[in-house]
Amino acid sequence: MATPPKLSGKHKKHLMDSRSKALLAATAASTIYGINHSIAKGIMPYFIEPYGFIVLRVIGACLLFWIISLWFPNEKIDPKDWKKIFFCALFGMSINMLMFFKGLSLSTPINSSVIITLSPVLLLILSAVLVRERITFLKAGGIFIGLAGGLALVLFAEKEQYNAPNIPLGNVLFIINAIAYSIYLILVKPLTAKYSSITLMKWLFLFAVFINLPVGFNEFIKVEWSTLPLDVILKMGFVVVGTTFLTYLFNIYALRQLRASTIGAFIYLQPVIAVMFAVVIGADFLTPIRFLAALMIFTGVYMSSRKPKDLA
Repeated sequence: MATPPKLSGKHKKHLMDSRSKALLAATAASTIYGINHSIAKGIMPYFIEPYGFIVLRVIGACLLFWIISLWFPNEKIDPKDWKKIFFCALFGMSINMLMFFKGLSLSTPINSSVIITLSPVLLLILSAVLVRERITFLKAGGIFIGLAGGLALVLFAEKEQYNAPNIPLGNVLFIINAIAYSIYLILVKPLTAKYSSITLMKWLFLFAVFINLPVGFNEFIKVEWSTLPLDVILKMGFVVVGTTFLTYLFNIYALRQLRASTIGAFIYLQPVIAVMFAVVIGADFLTPIRFLAALMIFTGVYMSSRKPKDLA
């Protein structure tokens, strides 16, 4: 059996730099998502209802990606990939978004930020079944420790209930959201090797506009745009530009260097960011239990994102 050629020092450094940038992109995406739990919750359903909010998100992100694509090479899509792009948009930009925002309007930001920590577990299982991704002991251990830390935030932290009319149903929708997003990461991973991030995103969000428009059009047109307060407009802008445009761009970039299950493990950062943001704005406080949970979550992310030596 022939031994693989050794990589030069320059090539190894390039791979390490690319991986570091991918990890940084995944961290930035999770940070934005963590902040989003409180920001999006604060304007639903008083100023905009959840499905109408999704229409705003996908239209805004679609416009941004198509405008930016004017400065990038125009890539032709292989005809056999259109079906894959449709299903990526269906799971990643429709079912995922609709279930999360509807769940957030029914439940609480704390519940949403913790329940979605089920995603890496679901993603690891789906990756093993669908694409036969190898589950290492280190990765499995990281998933377990991170999940335990996420659960600690719910089991031992005080839970403030506000503007949450149906918490059980909202929590179920969060689980559906986690499943849909996990499927999206698996489906989109092969496409990242064929097309640039901008090309993928502009077509995915164009499909998403047509998929989501029939669902959220009535809620979208009910918004009284001319009377919206400035702070609400800024929060909507954050959700469109930050939570939608930047996070999907960051994650698709990270997927070019990292496994889907590694990207999924970064979801453990969201409860930590969500709690930290709540503390900064004075809506929550830090306790020893939360500190320990955060430490466990960061440890889980580190272990899950470690690259096996045989793949280094």
